[in-house]
Amino acid sequence: MEGGCSCGAVRYRMTDAPMIVHCCHCRWCQRETGSAFVVNAVIESDRLEVEGTPDYVPTPSESGKGQEIARCPICRVALWSHYATSGRRSSFVRVGTLDDPAPFPPDVHIFTSSKQPWVILPDDVPVFAEFYPSAEGVWSDAARMRWRALMQR
Repeated sequence: MEGGCSCGAVRYRMTDAPMIVHCCHCRWCQRETGSAFVVNAVIESDRLEVEGTPDYVPTPSESGKGQEIARCPICRVALWSHYATSGRRSSFVRVGTLDDPAPFPPDVHIFTSSKQPWVILPDDVPVFAEFYPSAEGVWSDAARMRWRALMQR
């Protein structure tokens, strides 16, 4: 589970499976990625080993709380984000920056009320018009336990 930027100046390795993989269709993610959505693998930051030094770029978000995007200082590729909810305790790794992103399809699609009309969502993955109201039924029991432990740090 290794990945990195386009130029190779920043490389990372996830030392554990992500807790969950979100596919976010909000307009902010569309703008930030220049695409129809972003796919983020959520993992504890202490389970992310990094070689190189990313720049942390404060970026506005629709919530008004902002996010911090870790970018390669040379090629500027966005590698992961930190959100206000958990700060730098968790990392939302951009799945497309993994050397092999195929094993990490979305576990859930969020903010689909603003998805592009030509994006077809699978029938076997939970879909929410906005953010899901609770992790119950969306996250696995083990992942919810990991998140609770993370938030107690």
